[in-house]
Amino acid sequence: MAKIIAETSRTFNEYLLLPNRTRTDCSVGTVDLGTPLIRHRVGTPPAIALRVPFTSAIMQAVSSPELAIALARDGGLSFVHHNQSIADQAAAVRRVKNFKAGFVTSDTNVRPDDTLGQLLAVMGRTGHSTAAVTDDGSPTGRLLGLVTSRDFHPQRHDLDGPVSGRMIPVAELPTAGSETTLSAANARLWDERLDCLPVLDRDGRLQHLVFRSDYEDNKRFPHQLVDADKRLRVGAGINTHDYRDRVPALIAAGVDALCFDSSDGYSDWQAQALTWVKKHHPDIAVGGGNVVDGEAFTFLAEAGADFVKVGVGGGSICITRDQKGIGRGQASAVLDVAAARDAFADRTGEYVPICSDGGLVHDYHVALALAMGADFVMMGRYFARFDQAPGAKVPTREGFVKEYWGEGSHRARNWQRYGQGGQGLVFEEGVDGYVPYAGDLHEGLAVTIAKIKSTMVSCGSIDLPEFRSTARMTLVSEQSFQESHANVVVRETAASAG
Repeated sequence: MAKIIAETSRTFNEYLLLPNRTRTDCSVGTVDLGTPLIRHRVGTPPAIALRVPFTSAIMQAVSSPELAIALARDGGLSFVHHNQSIADQAAAVRRVKNFKAGFVTSDTNVRPDDTLGQLLAVMGRTGHSTAAVTDDGSPTGRLLGLVTSRDFHPQRHDLDGPVSGRMIPVAELPTAGSETTLSAANARLWDERLDCLPVLDRDGRLQHLVFRSDYEDNKRFPHQLVDADKRLRVGAGINTHDYRDRVPALIAAGVDALCFDSSDGYSDWQAQALTWVKKHHPDIAVGGGNVVDGEAFTFLAEAGADFVKVGVGGGSICITRDQKGIGRGQASAVLDVAAARDAFADRTGEYVPICSDGGLVHDYHVALALAMGADFVMMGRYFARFDQAPGAKVPTREGFVKEYWGEGSHRARNWQRYGQGGQGLVFEEGVDGYVPYAGDLHEGLAVTIAKIKSTMVSCGSIDLPEFRSTARMTLVSEQSFQESHANVVVRETAASAG
């Protein structure tokens, strides 16, 4: 006979936070959203901590290198999806790690014998007005010169002429060596009144360009998540099939953290894979999941997981509960796993962070998840709406939308994540659809962060540990839930007019 868990499976919509006393030292400006990403001894800081409690889902429709760069610049972390070749995933990781705030990898490149017409087409495609002229036309070729839109005029110069005739030769350009720091490069830009400073290696090959226009851009992101070498941090998803080959390649590419990606992580396969990674690559952080109860959390924590993802079937694009009848309301799952995490810490002296993955429909749901015990959250639909996500931007009568598809959909073809007894998906556990377009990630995330900080202030908390330990919640009835929403009030005289 099946064991029945008496507790009702509850969602975030069924809870509200009660305000606590707000102290004079508690304001939006003093709230700290820093949180541990990985396992650490209780009372000691973790080797990796997030500046804000946000990670992006391990999904093709979400975690591109562009989104990983944008999220890391705001203090969060992306996990580049693994439903691609090992070489392609490693290249995506390297792309993020090679990005330096202010050090730009040139994407507007030509050869010296290319025509001005070809140069004009490249500039039109990239939208940039400065091109690097390299011996092979690549962004890392030997630099021969620079050419800008001010060096030629489409109507005054022969567009069939070579770029070499209008470029400024490298011998006449100020350049910097690879050891140059960003602060030193910026100082030269201003002191020497330069618009652009090429950074070259010892062989004269182009490494980066530093632009004066990027100086203010870097001031926009004071909380970037970087490693000891000031490179942006990035994570990567892995599976329980090819991890022996995939993990070493990702580590060689510079990945900061790994995460096993499974719709159900409570399995011997994942425990064996975690044990293998920790044995052969003990210095790399690796997360496990997904789970919905304390028993499964403890199983993965004892297997070596450095963090554990919580949630089965709660994602907006996920239909696992419909198809297989497994899962749990996300609020109940987070509360149960958080209690197990705290018990594990008391017993072992090691704190294993948990991530709430799924069920986050509204911004305030993030605050609820954090108050219930989550150290950070992982979101797919939320990030898929932004410019930096891979999905195409599609116009509709109501406005723009972005493509969004689940890893359990036929479009994703992610058979490794969903073992169904064959080399393909026998049935879908995710759907293919669209989400409302939301513009730039930095602007959208800033609004969400502002809401969370404001909520914490109302609850009298200036950091996440205090928020978790002092938050008070109440269950919400259906009528109370309806009362929470705006109700349109129409004056009687206006309603009866005409």
